Amino acid sequence: MPTPSNPSMKRPMRASVAYSTPTAFMAFVFLIFGCNEQERAAPVEPAKAREALVQALECWKRGEPIETLKSASPPIVAQDFDWMAGKKLAAYEVAGKGKDDDANLRIPVKLTLLTPQGQQSTKSVNYVVGTSPALTVFRDF
Repeated sequence: MPTPSNPSMKRPMRASVAYSTPTAFMAFVFLIFGCNEQERAAPVEPAKAREALVQALECWKRGEPIETLKSASPPIVAQDFDWMAGKKLAAYEVAGKGKDDDANLRIPVKLTLLTPQGQQSTKSVNYVVGTSPALTVFRDF
């Protein structure tokens, strides 16, 4: 760095890498994780979750599009790629009460599906159902 022509001008101070790196790292950690305890999701309400799942499956069985659930009372956010691909639900069997997984209930279901060509297949799947802050029904992979 060139020396200043005016002797009263001082060279700019540089932060020490050894001092600034830990400070920057700590700032990064606080930005990412925050310094307060993270809020936990509300625990799942198992009866409400099972009811939402049955409501969604009955909607599919009636041949209604998955988007119909958004206007249900109460609204349900749902995702199932077989349903969205146009496969029809001929029958289903909820195979147990499900497993409480904190904010969700994991519920096993046996599905009997029909392809648009009329071919029937059965598969055992799990749905992950949440009750707060909204009702959600998602097929697990």
